[in-house]
Amino acid sequence: MDYKQALEYINGASWRGSRLGLERISELLARLGNPQSELKFVHVAGTNGKGSICAMLASVMRRAGFKTGLYTSPYLRRFNERMQINGKQIEDNTLAEIVTEIQRHADAMPEHPTEFEMMTAAALRWFADSGCDIVILEVGLGGRYDATNVIPCPECCVIANIGLDHTAILGGTLSEIAYEKAGIIKYGSAVVMYQQFGETMEVVRDVCREMSAELYVPDFDDISVEFDSIDGQVFSYRGASYAIPLLGEHQLHNAATVLEAVSVLRKLGWDIDDEAVESGLYSVAWPARFEVLHTDDPWFVLDGGHNPQCAAALRECLEHYFPDSKRVALVGVLKDKDYKSIAATLAPLFDACVCVTPPSERALPAEELAELFKDSCREVCVVDTVEDGVDLARDIAQEHDAMVCAFGSLYICGQIRSCFGLR
Repeated sequence: MDYKQALEYINGASWRGSRLGLERISELLARLGNPQSELKFVHVAGTNGKGSICAMLASVMRRAGFKTGLYTSPYLRRFNERMQINGKQIEDNTLAEIVTEIQRHADAMPEHPTEFEMMTAAALRWFADSGCDIVILEVGLGGRYDATNVIPCPECCVIANIGLDHTAILGGTLSEIAYEKAGIIKYGSAVVMYQQFGETMEVVRDVCREMSAELYVPDFDDISVEFDSIDGQVFSYRGASYAIPLLGEHQLHNAATVLEAVSVLRKLGWDIDDEAVESGLYSVAWPARFEVLHTDDPWFVLDGGHNPQCAAALRECLEHYFPDSKRVALVGVLKDKDYKSIAATLAPLFDACVCVTPPSERALPAEELAELFKDSCREVCVVDTVEDGVDLARDIAQEHDAMVCAFGSLYICGQIRSCFGLR
């Protein structure tokens, strides 16, 4: 099996959907020799910000000298982005070799594993074979029955900001969703929880009590902003100063959550010096999160936010970093997201809007999306491809001395970044 065949095999199982549950992944990993038992983990769940938290943690641990695996989803451009060691993606031939082995076992199972389960097994096998010291493991969906929850008790569980998303699967209330995400908490584990209030916090506290898990919560009131511009942010937290390239107040909150997780890891004996923390945060790269792709004629910003919470954060960033600018939107969304709330939050900020259909079977047609922007924007256009959307949005922005912000779905981000020569 070569690389192309390996991807076709994994993607060929996509019709099986999410199908939450641990039976299939447990059997598959047992057939592979249980590579997860050879590894140590930081397990990260949540609705928003878990990818940023994973990226920051991985950057810090790498700077501290540990061989660090990073497992995230989805990818922007190439499948290999999902699994990395010390910032390097898995090689094509290595992935093909591992998937060849997985196929032999998966095809022999009474119930065939899903796409995500096979991908998770491949990553765990690679991390174990490569001798990773620690793996920063992002939950795919929910937590309790997500394939990543097959791991043993992690060094630390991190629960990022929780909001309403995937409600058809995880439940229609914040309490139900919080309970599913808190399912990653194992007996006696250490838990870091993004500071929240009300029902989500109480649910997690209750689970921690039941599991004899110690809970640590960052104090966002202790964050003091020292510098904030489109070039990055400098802030102090618990008496120390840090710089991050990621923009927006929510990224300061994510960074404080990371710092609490680092504190927990230190208590467990991990040797992480201050320089590793500072340089790790400073050098973190996490594309498509209010990412500035172009700074002149016009400014072009890309954000992969795809739910109402993300839309609110994006609105804050636009109003903060581009308060007096005219704005052009480039938007593509999936039909199973709360796209009406996203449009209601963001449409009033834009003078013009270019709508595109993302390259996904779950995409909302651009024509339907355009209807949601017509009342707010003077000019609304529909285009056939993402590349055409980038060109048209930039043309409109140049004509009206405006900036461009692309948002709505991570499925359009890879193609947009490619238009600017970024991988």
